[in-house]
Amino acid sequence: MKKLMLGNEAFARGLYEAGCKIASSYPGTPSTEITEEAAKYDEIYAEWAPNEKVAMEVALGASIAGARSFCAMKHVGLNVAADPLYTAGYTGVNAGMVIAVADDPGMHSSQNEQDSRHHAIASKVMMLEPSDSGECKEFAKAAFELSEQFDTPVIVRLSTRVSHSQSAVEILEREQKELMPYEKNPQKFVMMPGNAIRRHPQVEERMKKIAQYAETSPLNRLEINDTKIGVITSGAAYQYAKEALGTKASYLKLGIVNPLPEKIIRDFADRCETVYVIEELDDILETHCKKLGLDVHGKDTFSLMGEISQAIVREKILGEKAEETVFPENVPVRPPVMCAGCPHRGLFYCLSKLGVMVSGDIGCYTLGAAAPLCAMDTTICMGASVSGLHGFNKARGADAEKSSVAVIGDSTFMHSGMTGLVNIAYNATNSTVIILDNSITGMTGHQQNPTTGKNLKGDPAAAVNLEELCHAIGIRSVRVVDPYHMAQTEAVIKEELAKEEPSVIISRRPCALLKYVKHNPPLRVDSDKCVGCKQCLKIGCPAISIHNGKCVIDHTQCVGCGICKEMCRLDAIKD
Repeated sequence: MKKLMLGNEAFARGLYEAGCKIASSYPGTPSTEITEEAAKYDEIYAEWAPNEKVAMEVALGASIAGARSFCAMKHVGLNVAADPLYTAGYTGVNAGMVIAVADDPGMHSSQNEQDSRHHAIASKVMMLEPSDSGECKEFAKAAFELSEQFDTPVIVRLSTRVSHSQSAVEILEREQKELMPYEKNPQKFVMMPGNAIRRHPQVEERMKKIAQYAETSPLNRLEINDTKIGVITSGAAYQYAKEALGTKASYLKLGIVNPLPEKIIRDFADRCETVYVIEELDDILETHCKKLGLDVHGKDTFSLMGEISQAIVREKILGEKAEETVFPENVPVRPPVMCAGCPHRGLFYCLSKLGVMVSGDIGCYTLGAAAPLCAMDTTICMGASVSGLHGFNKARGADAEKSSVAVIGDSTFMHSGMTGLVNIAYNATNSTVIILDNSITGMTGHQQNPTTGKNLKGDPAAAVNLEELCHAIGIRSVRVVDPYHMAQTEAVIKEELAKEEPSVIISRRPCALLKYVKHNPPLRVDSDKCVGCKQCLKIGCPAISIHNGKCVIDHTQCVGCGICKEMCRLDAIKD
């Protein structure tokens, strides 16, 4: 039987069919759905870990115990998990261990555009790269076999297009896998220097064996058509090239992207007149080809930035430019905004009004940086808001402490904000940290986290009490505000900034999109009282607009949060 599946859904099916028993991940677009789908199979224990480092360590521990294991993350999450990854490359595995990392060319939902193949090369572990949903499933299964065959974790590199596109997938039965025996082996798994130095030669030998395997592996595929043009490619770029060039070119599609083979690449290049290397982001394949002494075109033709497309391939190689639709006038873009009723809106309006420096973090609240709120100065990575604020205040002194805050979501705080707050308490800056507790992991689609009281499957779980946690860390002043009440929120921010000690404000209100949230009736505008001052537009609510010089509230979007009503000095906005 075949079924149309998203790449992430198909990957989860591959985990199931391969006999995977343990899956631990942290949600990160575009990888999130793999673990959500895996959790639907009763035979797979699946969990959300506090962060990617913990998830990878859980997966490695399960592998050592003898269970096939898995963890998933987006590309920047692999940075967080790099510490265990690089040493797991030395220890190897017991049962198979597979890591899915989803890159984001074009930065659809990310703060950078890094190429995860560098991590595979540096950590000396095998990496595969599928190009559609069918291959997602098959490569997931193959990764477990190769992990056990070569005693290594195996990374599978996905991308936004592969993860979130659909194609046909063949559905097979699950392969039942018993736990592999566990035997104490400190020489293999205790990576103190004396043992690690003996493991390194085995790692190098393993990479040579995998490279030899790659020469004849069915995961690397030749497609010989017209040999005037040869294309060496992998992943989503293969699909673009195939659709753009068809039988006008021959293809070497590489499913194994680390380590790379040599002989099949040389032989393919010898058969073709002109060879193009088409790959998204960095010149990994191209550099390998040039090290082999091959004359290929790569980043002299294609960009180091963004996604490739069929139109780009067709234009760059065949000189055929796609037709463009030109509008007679400038059409304004619609930037992303916080949802109507978003609990973060009132808080950010207060911060904007106060004119404080805001050290920001990763989450849907990052939209607080956009107009008209413009209430965020920095966004670097998960948790950087808290530790970054400490550094900012250490550098600029007491005056900065009175006019700067950090903002961080509840899930992000659990991911990597706690250690930054420990640093503030331990190394003493009078910094004010605001935890935006919307009772869910909002940005990636409403996943549970350690503060919500539910696990991945929605079952009851231990819930971290943020107030008690902050007190335990060493923060004495911890306040809770409702961001729908802006006057109170603004007053508390002023009070905490004035204190001569570190403090935490918890801005607590559930995400407006949560199904259990009961909204108030939509607000309305008394047009007789409205003078068109546009004060209500300063909060950037998508439910509010101006028509014929008067404020208008879209009743299909408004959730009656009351923020605009509080702002209106003329009492023109009514319940």
